[in-house]
Parts: sequence; C-alpha cells; structure tokens
Amino acid sequence: QVQLVESGGGLVQAGGSLRLSCAGSGRSFSNFAMGWFRQAPGKEREFVAGIGGTVKTIYYTDSVKGRFTISREDTKSTVYLQMNSLKPEDTAVYYCAAGLRVTTSRQVDYWGQGTQVTVSS
Repeated sequence: QVQLVESGGGLVQAGGSLRLSCAGSGRSFSNFAMGWFRQAPGKEREFVAGIGGTVKTIYYTDSVKGRFTISREDTKSTVYLQMNSLKPEDTAVYYCAAGLRVTTSRQVDYWGQGTQVTVSS
C-alpha cells in the first residue's frame, strides 16, 4: 500500500508560479512511476506529467510543455510539479498518482487526495 499526500496548491494570478509536492509513504517509492493529473469542474481527469521509476523518463501533456517541470527526490519519497507561466485554464484539482505506469487514469494504482490550484485572470 502507498499513501500519497499533496501540498502546495493555492490561488495565483495568471503568469505566476506554484510548486506542488507529493509525499509518499509505504511500499518502495522509487520503484513506482509517479505522475500528476488534474480535473477541472465538469471535465474528466487528465494526465499532466509523469516520471518513470527505475528509468526516469519524463513526459508531459502538450498544453504544459515548456511551463511545467516534474521531478522526484526518491531519498525523500517526494515528487514535485513546478508550474510556471500559469494560465486560467490550468485551474483544477491536481492529483498525485503512482503506479507501474501513470500515463492514463486506468493505469494508476494509488491516488493522493488532491490539491486545488486556482489561476485568476
């Protein structure tokens, strides 16, 4: 079992930055691929960014490339999402995810509780 706890969400103006953190506990954190998803009101949960476990391949959805950066610190069992140049359309609840692969919701084995990100125009 893996427990994931997100932090770092909040309210920011367009063009601003936020850094999300996800602290993991339980089974071996470094073996899991880690990712971030988001869900806006009335929309489906969507993949944002992911980073592999054993092989640290990184991938992003097109709408955040060049603005968001995912990273992980396995010694601290933590994954981060640095979000720059935020836009109102980035407003959503952001969820941390863990699994063997995390590019789609169906692949995710463990979810965090979510943290709200609101970008004002």
